[in-house]
Amino acid sequence: MTQIYDITIVGGGPAGLFAAFYAHLRHASVKIIDSLPQLGGQPAILYPEKKILDAPGFPSVTAQELTERLLDQLAPFETTICLEETLLTIQAGEIIQLETSKGTHQTKTLIIAMGGGAFKPRPLELEGVEQYENIHYHVSSIQQYQDQNVVVLGGGDSAVDWGLAFEPIAKETHLVHRREAFRALEHSVADLLASQVEVHTPFVPSRLIGEGTLASAIEFQKVKSDETLTLPFDHLFVNYGFKSSVGRLKDWGLELQRHKIKVNSKQEASIPGIYAVGDCCYYEGKIDLIATGFGEAPTAVNNAMNYINPKERVQPKHSTSHS
Repeated sequence: MTQIYDITIVGGGPAGLFAAFYAHLRHASVKIIDSLPQLGGQPAILYPEKKILDAPGFPSVTAQELTERLLDQLAPFETTICLEETLLTIQAGEIIQLETSKGTHQTKTLIIAMGGGAFKPRPLELEGVEQYENIHYHVSSIQQYQDQNVVVLGGGDSAVDWGLAFEPIAKETHLVHRREAFRALEHSVADLLASQVEVHTPFVPSRLIGEGTLASAIEFQKVKSDETLTLPFDHLFVNYGFKSSVGRLKDWGLELQRHKIKVNSKQEASIPGIYAVGDCCYYEGKIDLIATGFGEAPTAVNNAMNYINPKERVQPKHSTSHS
């Protein structure tokens, strides 16, 4: 028979991982289901070298380092992990039935921590882009690009962070954005403009140059101008954000606010026993930050434990008393 878990968490990103750890502090049996082939969610997959500045206790930490710390925190506990498995349907009841792309799961409570849903990077839409192996959408190990000519496309936090990360190790680093103004944090933009990164705005990619499987240069057209720019490169990094899909969220019977799950002050959704944390949930005044998800996770777990056993206190002992 399928084991019935105290808490099943859908989503293995930062909020989901911390929720799993905290659930173990409450002596819950825990399962994590994630559609990706590895834990860590969007930060670990899309921008592992990006600097995270809003994680409590870390003045600066890369997404990959933060993921590793969360996994280290979870490692001492026995957690059932189900990867590359997508949640399809939820059947509410005293025992919640979950149908996924691989089978059936049973749980007393459910915490949804699916972020923005399944995602993939927004591609560079130029002719022949698929044939070139030195065009990338994420950075797995930044040191492998030492002494290389690097071009970064984009104007958000990740693109700026990539530019700053490449600057001390690359031979040359160029960052190209289609607008004069950046969407990144002001502090990061100030660091970028004070660095040795060559910044080019406002330019739009127009053509790739290369032979075989390697591109050698990219051409740009300046916005509202006849001016062009050609930049040779060893590696091109595209950071135009990502497309996400919430899949069958609308079929789960939960009250939604657009594409987010509405929750109350307990992080509880409209169906008893189901909770949501992180970027996938909505309440008035909600701020989408990793730090916010970390705070929501214990609220969801503690209320889930009280739901399972009403004699359990919602406010438990401090975690420092755990041994």
